Amino acid sequence: MCPYSCIVLIWDDSRDGKDKLVLEFTFTKPVLSVRLRTDKIVIVVKNRIYVYSFPDNPTKLFEFDTRDNPKGLCDLCPSMEKQLLIFPGHKCGSLQLVDLCNAKPSSSSAPFTINAHQSELGCLAVNQQGTLVASASRKGTLIRLFDTQTREQLVELRRGTDPATLYCINFSHDSSFLCSSSDKGTVHIFALKDTKLNRRSALARVGKVGPMIGQYVDSQWSLASFTVPAESACICAFGKNTSKNVNSVIAVCVDGTFHKYVFTPEGNCNREAFDVYLDICDDDIF
Repeated sequence: MCPYSCIVLIWDDSRDGKDKLVLEFTFTKPVLSVRLRTDKIVIVVKNRIYVYSFPDNPTKLFEFDTRDNPKGLCDLCPSMEKQLLIFPGHKCGSLQLVDLCNAKPSSSSAPFTINAHQSELGCLAVNQQGTLVASASRKGTLIRLFDTQTREQLVELRRGTDPATLYCINFSHDSSFLCSSSDKGTVHIFALKDTKLNRRSALARVGKVGPMIGQYVDSQWSLASFTVPAESACICAFGKNTSKNVNSVIAVCVDGTFHKYVFTPEGNCNREAFDVYLDICDDDIF
């Protein structure tokens, strides 16, 4: 998908060793984002979301209206047990949740709504199990975590006090941790481990807690953090654990830099790898 393109192209590079165009979707409005899972493809335009079967003979299954969504915010859970789709609701700062397992194609059943923030959404994510959803407003000072079953807020994660644009939010594979990146050049790591996620008081005790005064009294501060070039947008995600007590986060920036940091449950965080992936040749090991 090209920026501001109205066409989504799906290529297959496994056939005879050559790239081959296998699917094409055309819309009347620019496509802002695309999400894929093994059996569905989700395509987002400014105020509508389309869900198609995938990959054989794609058929439109669902179509959802949203408020204006210029960033193409949307996330799709990969779990077969809970195929959760999340996207901005009609009300400012709200989230809509649809379990595609239970929804019927071409039905008009209303999605569940969470009133997450008072201002417009800036970033969102769902965990791989479909049990938790995280969101941040465009202010970017905090991330709120919700239970997708009860739709109750579990905890408020404090990224910082200065407004920031969040580039991404991601859960670890087992939902023990959450990471986020912003235009401040900082990647924050929050601990969700060893908690009962339906108890906000238990979750709030995990990790490093900031000043217990004023508006921060209910916020959980990050367990660890590291910096990347502030002028370069980046996305971050958790890597494969190298040991039981060592976890890793990988950040990839638009300036071509690759950063890998490892951290411990105590919050110790150190850089393990750095590279400029745009300079890597075909023969190099990456």
